[in-house]
Amino acid sequence: MSEPTYPEPRDLLRGKTVVVTAAAGTGIGYAVARRAAEEGATVLICDHHARRLEEAADRLAGETGRPRPLTCPCDVTQQDQIDRLHAFAVTELGHVDVLINNAGYGSEVPVVEITDAEWYRVFDVTLGSVFRMSRAFLPAMYARRQGTIVNNASVLGWRAQKGQAHYAAAKAGVMAFTRCAALEAAEHEVRINAVSPSLVVHPFLTKAVSAETIAELEAAEAFGRSAKAWEVANVMIFLASDLSSYMTGEVVSVSSQRG
Repeated sequence: MSEPTYPEPRDLLRGKTVVVTAAAGTGIGYAVARRAAEEGATVLICDHHARRLEEAADRLAGETGRPRPLTCPCDVTQQDQIDRLHAFAVTELGHVDVLINNAGYGSEVPVVEITDAEWYRVFDVTLGSVFRMSRAFLPAMYARRQGTIVNNASVLGWRAQKGQAHYAAAKAGVMAFTRCAALEAAEHEVRINAVSPSLVVHPFLTKAVSAETIAELEAAEAFGRSAKAWEVANVMIFLASDLSSYMTGEVVSVSSQRG
């Protein structure tokens, strides 16, 4: 299959304010921050790695020609840092229209070799962050009766893969949390959805998953390749925009897997 064409902006988020977690680096978080900026949003990015965060903001400004995103270092496993992020967002942006919970952490380990520390680390970053961020940002969205949250799940929440029991369980939790929280939020005119990507190859993934496994996963894709990070980001932008105004509690698969 030929390389996909990068989309032309359509002002889908014009005038919106967007907060993205784990946006430093080259993965989905960075891609969705870039797409949000290209679609007209004012963007605030956060990450636990302060230096990479500032570098990402510089790159985003250079690549999009848009104003440099606001930055706020944040470890999404620490409630005090999340509260500080929320306060900073309200001060600098006035309000937050869209929260994109992208943070996640995984590794490739057989069940019998997963330590308690690794199990809880995966859950704390991958699922705990979605809960903590939502708990911090939802009250203001409820008060305004306006807002959208997009969570990053994974097809592993549905499908089995050796070495991924801890990560898959956490992502299945993200899906369940999305559905339940969305019912509560709907009473306040706030929407919560999630994307479920299959395979996006980026430097962090190649550190966590073997090259052999990645090759096997790519072979299982109908297009014979992994998704570009921005292809997943496109769907997140759709869920963040008014085009998805009747969608809530949904988990949208971004996948070309055959089975």
